[in-house]
Amino acid sequence: MGVLNVTPDSFSDGGLYVTPASAVARGLDMIDAGADVIDVGGESSRPGAEPVPVAVELERVVPVVEALAVTASRSGREVRLSVDTVKAEVALAALAAGASLVNDISASLWEVAAGAGAGWVAMHMRGQPRTMQESPRYGAVADEVRSFLLERAGLALRSGVREVWVDPGIGFGKTKVHNLSLLRHLGDLVEAAAGAGCAGVVVGTSRKNFLGLLAADPGSGEPAPVADRVEGSLATAAAALVAGAGMVRVHDVAATVQMTRLYGPAA
Repeated sequence: MGVLNVTPDSFSDGGLYVTPASAVARGLDMIDAGADVIDVGGESSRPGAEPVPVAVELERVVPVVEALAVTASRSGREVRLSVDTVKAEVALAALAAGASLVNDISASLWEVAAGAGAGWVAMHMRGQPRTMQESPRYGAVADEVRSFLLERAGLALRSGVREVWVDPGIGFGKTKVHNLSLLRHLGDLVEAAAGAGCAGVVVGTSRKNFLGLLAADPGSGEPAPVADRVEGSLATAAAALVAGAGMVRVHDVAATVQMTRLYGPAA
């Protein structure tokens, strides 16, 4: 799943693809690099981010989804489009424009997906993006996240969603230690999700702050810059796939695809 943020303030690619033309070009580049899904988002969910009005998010997202759907179809490119949103209005409009998957960090839009016959990704997040990194605490993070996701998956499946994915929400209301614990216990979530009838597990570690902390310069103590987190992104994507994840959400599509091709023959 390639990340396509059409926002001015996302932590990695904010401001780079704010016009439909630049966003569509970026989406096509990721398709050509091997992305199976392009995930279009019009509201940043970085730590500290403020929500945006529905009208603004619609204006950002819908033209890009529609143009990507048309352009990919006309050029014979095979790809699936996803909308990254917590708003029912935006999800419905994007689905009407050509998306078929709702990537929902709020894990609340299962009825929208059910009504539209779309797939749904339920992610775990503690709090809201604006406040989620203010001293997040858990008893046993892997157990709590798994329990939450299975509960939401069950609601969705009983409501008629035929394709339910779950995402542990790396970096969303979690510390570095929490994120590493979730990765260490990912196999348990994969097994539980399969037993519950889910399509699979989605994992997104790409360029996130905990990777910057792990790669910090010992002299400065500052997290490594976003541009210097590709190696960590690839390592954690590989770890997720080894643990059984069915999809990884990434910024660096070409590098990740190359990693999966190198890993596949060895496996």
